[in-house]
Amino acid sequence: MTTSVPAFDAAAIRAVAFDLDGTLADTLGDFHAAISAMLVELSLPPIARETVSNFVGKGTEHLLHSVLACVASSAHRTPEDTQSLYAAAWGHYMRHYEALNGQHTALYPGVLEGLARLRAAGLPLACVTNKPEGFARTLLARKDIADCFAVVAGGDTYERKKPDPMPLVGTARLLGVAPQALLMVGDSVNDAQAARAAGCPVVLVPYGYNHGVPVDGIDADGVVPDLDTLAQALRPAR
Repeated sequence: MTTSVPAFDAAAIRAVAFDLDGTLADTLGDFHAAISAMLVELSLPPIARETVSNFVGKGTEHLLHSVLACVASSAHRTPEDTQSLYAAAWGHYMRHYEALNGQHTALYPGVLEGLARLRAAGLPLACVTNKPEGFARTLLARKDIADCFAVVAGGDTYERKKPDPMPLVGTARLLGVAPQALLMVGDSVNDAQAARAAGCPVVLVPYGYNHGVPVDGIDADGVVPDLDTLAQALRPAR
């Protein structure tokens, strides 16, 4: 994976918004553990960790529907039969995820350093994720970075989630900046599409999930190797 120099005006950036799963933290272990426990309760076969990674990023509803559809064939059930278990799956998953949240998660290299640099530069920060807001706030607190963010927006904070621009437009409003001055940092096409629709500049990291597809071909303003590298590029502009 190659990285590129961001193609936006660093001096125009007044705030930074970060995706959570696959950008700030590697949360795949939590997802897989909660889903595995859910499947046991539903008497459905297990699913590989790598397969789950392809479903992360579009919200809990998409994650569960995708998992259920995936296990349908190996369970000798039709997708329709398996999807009928969705309501029960939701309850089991939410209970297990709440208990596991953060246990199998680690911050990516450069995250702590990058957040510290950006805060020192006086840039207000936000976390804009498709994870339910309550789970996002809990995870940020358990990883000791909750105080870094002036705004936390989850997949259930607004009527629509990324790739809709609504969460980014709302976040920019709460931070008191124009969308054009809010840099979105993410790991997937959802983040890039939301940013483009909101009018925000956007850079991506190459180490996240993005549904199993490299980020090279996504319409973004650059790909940065880690958040500390990005912060160093932004800090002199302040």
